[in-house]
Amino acid sequence: MILGKIWQAIAAQFNKLANAIRGYDPIAEMQYEYDRSVEQIREGREGLAQYRAMVERVQRQVDGEKRQVSGIEARIKAYLSAGDREGAGRLALELKRAREDLAENEKQLALHEQAYQNNLLKIQHAIKKLDEVKHRISKYDADLKMSRAEAEISQLATQFNFNVTTDFGQAEQILQDQIDRNRARVRVAADLSGQGVEQIQQDVAVEKAMAEDALREFEKQQGLITPETVRTPQSAKELGPAQRTLESVPEV
Repeated sequence: MILGKIWQAIAAQFNKLANAIRGYDPIAEMQYEYDRSVEQIREGREGLAQYRAMVERVQRQVDGEKRQVSGIEARIKAYLSAGDREGAGRLALELKRAREDLAENEKQLALHEQAYQNNLLKIQHAIKKLDEVKHRISKYDADLKMSRAEAEISQLATQFNFNVTTDFGQAEQILQDQIDRNRARVRVAADLSGQGVEQIQQDVAVEKAMAEDALREFEKQQGLITPETVRTPQSAKELGPAQRTLESVPEV
């Protein structure tokens, strides 16, 4: 009784282990069962081939007995034609035994042929079912892989949440801050590039006016002033924030 309980406990643990392994990879288990069934069908086909060989031997025996019966019948007719009834009687007794053997063998042949056809039908049906199982295994395998991929993609999609509290959101905020700082530097550089432009323009105007005054002073000293030079209009020169008009050079 104690040994029986111990055995039941061990069997329960093995059953638990088998169930755990079964749930780990059901596709592999189905493939194993399929391969084992294929091997059984292969063995069944070999056995069926041997059985068919036996049926063929019985068929040849029956065919031989039919020829024997036909031969005895022909001999009996020959004996009767020759008037030998005694010889014909012996052959008639032999013919009776040959016909009985033939009938028994034909009966056995019919049984063997029927058994062969039944087994053949079973194997053909099993092969068809195995082919269906093979397609189902492939479909289950593909569906299982697809479902796993969909689950992983779904889980991954939830991770791509650009909320500020997530890693992606924080990374995005950091990138946006860097972009804003870079744009700010560009704006500051552009604003600074415009400083002093007005002062530079005023300096250029003053320098140009001074150059014109120096040139006219040189012309005056050298006596190069002509009526055309005198009639040249004097442009207003902007010197700093205030404006002044240069006086005309007096005629000599």
